[in-house]
Amino acid sequence: MLEVAVVDMNNNRVGSMELDEKIFGQPVNTGLLHEAVVMQLNNRRQGTHCTKTKGLVRGGGKKPWKQKGTGRARAGSIRSPLWVGGGTIFGPLPRDYSYQLTRKKSRLALYTALSSKLSDSALVIVDLLNGKSGKTRESASVLRTLNVIESALVVCDNKDNTLYRGLRNMPNVTIMDIRQISVYDLLRYKNLVISKGDVEKLMEVWS
Repeated sequence: MLEVAVVDMNNNRVGSMELDEKIFGQPVNTGLLHEAVVMQLNNRRQGTHCTKTKGLVRGGGKKPWKQKGTGRARAGSIRSPLWVGGGTIFGPLPRDYSYQLTRKKSRLALYTALSSKLSDSALVIVDLLNGKSGKTRESASVLRTLNVIESALVVCDNKDNTLYRGLRNMPNVTIMDIRQISVYDLLRYKNLVISKGDVEKLMEVWS
């Protein structure tokens, strides 16, 4: 087990907690992280791109000129891919880009991403995440107090939380439910801010 500090909203240490080494103690596997991110981005694609082939472009049913005797190159349709306004050869058609990694790979990728946050000292565990007024200025001040200067992923599963309301409007900050956490989001943001209770939930769900 790994022991880490737990702080309050004023960045004062109020205790410690033990983290599951299986989840937070993995060596960084960049190849696996890359696989997981590519999969997630592919799964987000709409895949609605569509081009028209020669047979789909309107018009072009009549032969432009006779086959022989004009001195010009032979042509069968004004919608030939060789012509301006013609069809597209082997253009993109609607398709489904989504696929899944194996369960074992998916879990290991998430463990690796969480472990990288801990090893980079970018994991901030707060005893209780809560705000007073729900103002953006107050929420920004809380992050500065916690030494979260750059982008941050804040895990907060209570949308009625005043801190949640204050953070929604901040650039470079995303608030996410513990059940929505993903490898892509963990790598996209520099810091991970999470409450002690949510860490316990995370270890319970993913261990």
